[in-house]
Amino acid sequence: MLGAVTGLAGVGVCAADEDHWTIIHAGALLAVPGSSVEPASSIVVRNDRIVDIRRGFISAADIKSDTTGPVTTIELGGRFVLPGLIDSHVHLTEQYSARFKLDAVTRSASDRAIDGVPAAWRTLMAGFTTVRDLHAEPEAVLALRNGIRAGKVEGPRIVAAGASISPTGGHSDAENGYRSDLRLPSSADAVCDGADSCRAMVRSQIKYGADVIKVMAGGGILDDSRGGLEQQLTDEELRAIVETAHVLGRKVAAHAHGPGAIRAALRAGADSIEHGTLIDADGIELLKSKGAYLVPTLMAPNTVSANLEIPGYYPDAIREKALTVTRLAGKSVKAAIKAGVKLAFGTDSGVSEHGCNAEEFALLVKAGVSPMEAIRTATINAADLLGLAGEVGSLKPGMQADIIAVDESPLDDITELKHVSFVMKGGIVYKSPAADPSAQGQKARDPGQRCGVASSAR
Repeated sequence: MLGAVTGLAGVGVCAADEDHWTIIHAGALLAVPGSSVEPASSIVVRNDRIVDIRRGFISAADIKSDTTGPVTTIELGGRFVLPGLIDSHVHLTEQYSARFKLDAVTRSASDRAIDGVPAAWRTLMAGFTTVRDLHAEPEAVLALRNGIRAGKVEGPRIVAAGASISPTGGHSDAENGYRSDLRLPSSADAVCDGADSCRAMVRSQIKYGADVIKVMAGGGILDDSRGGLEQQLTDEELRAIVETAHVLGRKVAAHAHGPGAIRAALRAGADSIEHGTLIDADGIELLKSKGAYLVPTLMAPNTVSANLEIPGYYPDAIREKALTVTRLAGKSVKAAIKAGVKLAFGTDSGVSEHGCNAEEFALLVKAGVSPMEAIRTATINAADLLGLAGEVGSLKPGMQADIIAVDESPLDDITELKHVSFVMKGGIVYKSPAADPSAQGQKARDPGQRCGVASSAR
């Protein structure tokens, strides 16, 4: 059953000096993931905020005494409504491909910012109204973040890290794999060696606008080096990074695959472990005792595994690491999930295709997470990790009006979240089941997107 919307999708419909009210009729409402699903309900929105949730379907007349501006009614009576989703690990201005080394010397930060515009749009259309971007050319991702905040670009709100902090030769050293006489003028190269240098690098990232600090605690797969996957920054360097970030009010996301790198990042006080692919029992216990989050990014090894089937796709150094990790991916994370660690949803999109983020839900369920808990990782938990628990992640009075809908209950079939039919962010409708997608520009801005296929194999 199609919903009816009175108003304009993606466009403000009221004068700056008057309020605009919206009533959303929800057939089923999961206002707080982890709590019960409510039957027919009405969500009342004033401008960008939820002001009330009532049982049953109310009309404009029912709130007339409270309003001073126009009222729009959105009919989603045949749909399942829930909070906008949150992806805690994306790279909106990046899309990994076999050309990555050439791109590093031919594409500017401006090129990448422009690439981020359709990526942001696809992500928003998939129902993800908030993301945390963990590594990019700072100039590119901060411009995209600011453009979205200012309403100049349509996309999810972004919590941005800018460049990842890495030791010389570490996972995000931009010069890995190039001739020794080449010096790449990359602003994404946030290399530090020694505790004092690392403190300065944290301060530098924050100086230029980073909302969160990303640190490469250990080696990674998709850099052209044979540095392995274990700890690369020293304990002293990691402590300096985390302490400086926390003093300056920033959380720390630690990239770590190897068990030693995971343990070192947690000992230093990292707020989240990104990937955690080879986590061991000691790492699981540290995660629980420290209260840190694991962001599994299960889509990433799936994408890498598919690309391994393409002859010559990866340089030898990457291929060797990828073969090792993809054979083991998922086993250790399943053990962590079974042990009850705190999980936050993340995809590593930019390795996988932007806009296909909801593919991660099925992988989480396959790993042992219930559909309700999977949704909670992308709402309540992710909002907590990003420091936005009072703003997004649930539907309550006072919260941002970030609201999505699907046709059937994702609690019965988690793959329903791959087919979001309605998207509201901050009280503005960006996608509606009653609207012509071409009228919103969706077809023009989303050419040839294919989910369920390795992005860089296209």
